[in-house]
Amino acid sequence: MTQAHTGSAADFAMGRSKFLQPIACFNLAFFSMVYEAHENRLTHEKSSNWAEENRISVRVCYFYAGKYGNMFMPLSISFALGVKHLKGIVGVLITVIYRPARCYRQIKNKPYPKSRYCRGVPDPKIRIYDVGMKKKGVDEFPFCVHLVSWEKENVSSEALEAARIACNKYMTKFAGKDAFHLRVRVHPFHVLRINKMLSCAGADRLQTGMRGAFGKPQGTCARVAIGQVLLSVRCKDGNSHHAQEALRRAKFKFPGRQKIIVSRKWGFTKFSRSDYMKWKSENKILPDGVNAKLLGCHGPLANRQPGRAFLSEGPAA
Repeated sequence: MTQAHTGSAADFAMGRSKFLQPIACFNLAFFSMVYEAHENRLTHEKSSNWAEENRISVRVCYFYAGKYGNMFMPLSISFALGVKHLKGIVGVLITVIYRPARCYRQIKNKPYPKSRYCRGVPDPKIRIYDVGMKKKGVDEFPFCVHLVSWEKENVSSEALEAARIACNKYMTKFAGKDAFHLRVRVHPFHVLRINKMLSCAGADRLQTGMRGAFGKPQGTCARVAIGQVLLSVRCKDGNSHHAQEALRRAKFKFPGRQKIIVSRKWGFTKFSRSDYMKWKSENKILPDGVNAKLLGCHGPLANRQPGRAFLSEGPAA
């Protein structure tokens, strides 16, 4: 086993040995060093001075596959790494851990959108807001159901994306990919900040506590009010129970309380189903994509019938 390692200590830690392959690495004493290298705030001179004063200890669990069987070897290594080695080992030793969404659930501050004063904001997790047959006409999908928020809270972009995926997956499986139109009704414009703190041994020597505690942008969320619609699904009447079940499953991706409300409107329009069918029979409805326009009593005087002061009926066909 001693002949397995033939390279340098850095090669040994990075798993470039001939026979040994790393399974997991656990950082013991240089979390702060790797953190600064990851944030690109570490210069070569600083890393050299730090490496001379403190040798880095890593505990690596190696897996040995030989002709006599497999073996796990926990080893402790002590060596000095520069910035290049540290940045290479960041992906092994550090995973991006986000603060739980419950820390940002309450709406406490003013809206903080992305602007020239608030830079470096990461892109929201959700990038698609319309799923399914979004180009189907207004007459194709008469049924509509909404997922309505029942609390005033922040909803993260990760939660919106998870709910969209859950609803889309269920509707695609049971109703068909061309039998519905799902729309996400809120957008994550509010920027969340985080004041990164070190949690390793000796962290009090490396940071200043609450001095300069204004954090850096971490993610985005949507500020949601009571009664605000989160998701909407339109489909045919035959798939109404599938749409309600899809939104019920999407509820579990959100914090707080939500309610599933079946709309009395025709699809995504603002007209009730009875009014829509009545006005359509009178040729007063003009389709406009997924919505519709009502041809009322206003218009050019040339369309006015003799003896009438207003356009009481739709234009003559």
